[in-house]
Amino acid sequence: MRYAPDIVDDLGAVTSPPYDVLDPEAVLGLESADPYNVVRLILPRDEESGPEGRYAHAADTLRDWLAKGVLRVDDDPALYVYEQSRDGGVLQRGLLGCVGLHPEADRVVLPHEDVMPGPVADRLELMRALQANVEPILLMYEGGDGAAAAAVGAVGALRPTIEAATADGLQHRVWQLTDQTVLSAVADDLAGRQALIADGHHRYAAYRALQSEHAPRTGDWDAGLAMLVDLQAYPPHVGAIHRVVAGMSLDEAARRAGEVFDAAAVHTTAGRDGGPPPRGCLRLADGRGRRVDLVARDPGEVEQKVARAHPDWRGLDTAVLHEVLLEELWQVPEDRVGYHHTVEQALAHAVAERGFAVLLAPVDPATVLRLAADGVRMPRKSTSFGPKPRTGLVLRTFQDG
Repeated sequence: MRYAPDIVDDLGAVTSPPYDVLDPEAVLGLESADPYNVVRLILPRDEESGPEGRYAHAADTLRDWLAKGVLRVDDDPALYVYEQSRDGGVLQRGLLGCVGLHPEADRVVLPHEDVMPGPVADRLELMRALQANVEPILLMYEGGDGAAAAAVGAVGALRPTIEAATADGLQHRVWQLTDQTVLSAVADDLAGRQALIADGHHRYAAYRALQSEHAPRTGDWDAGLAMLVDLQAYPPHVGAIHRVVAGMSLDEAARRAGEVFDAAAVHTTAGRDGGPPPRGCLRLADGRGRRVDLVARDPGEVEQKVARAHPDWRGLDTAVLHEVLLEELWQVPEDRVGYHHTVEQALAHAVAERGFAVLLAPVDPATVLRLAADGVRMPRKSTSFGPKPRTGLVLRTFQDG
């Protein structure tokens, strides 16, 4: 499915970042940008829904947009080359299409993070209602000189099917590939490769859950919408995902952490903290101008407290945070921990929730790949790969009921 250009002339106004980076204020802003913004499908709000609930409301919205011709299903089977660029330089280019779903034991699609049951259930319920995949997950693979890489590289001189500019300064271009010879060559090239889930673990888990619900029947639920990027051609950027602990003061957190960590207090300008720390340092900030940097007094002692034996896993700041601080020293339940993709968001929520932010350093991409290749999952929300695919440029509806 794609937005009809004769009805929607500004794709930047109807597309959205992924659902899990949007706060309520951002959702309202996207809704006000255009009545057909895709956020109404990916994050339907309870207050706009009837007695049947928000998932049914999203499904009604999708059916309405299809009936009005706002969204149209392409006539021909296709793959799509999707490019994101800034200031004329290509940041990322890859393939949008349907990726077959596999059990983790098959080692075809490799997760690198744990998932939480709540978001998986949410995405599953939405896909059940919509009978569609409305936002692609992001996969990374080692491509080299195969047919997929050739198809992606060949489109630069061609006129794109879709163009859009978004408020974050990115330019988006999409080319539709319908030549059956090309499609077959790409499928053959990718059939024997592995892919790393860079973004979308909860959506992939929901894909698999929906597939299991229909087994042993086969159908459109046996594949999921994804963007595949050759990490050799377009090395990924990996950012951190910060935490906010609600209802605990910075002083109390530093006091309890002092059993194992040296705590260095720093006063900064309110709302500023110097950004994420170097690896091996956990930075606590209250958003009001106070900061505490935690460094293990005895790194060997901290490593012994981390459960898994894999050396890369033991060195993860997120593993130390969750197993040593959140679970042992602070004893904070999961429902008091929030996740935020920017320092600014984390600090604002720390103030609003009368708690503190834990600002983390990004994980080295090579570490992520090694852990995934060894079948080891990182703590949930350990990485933020980017740039993420924009939601709404290409959607996928199920033809099988």
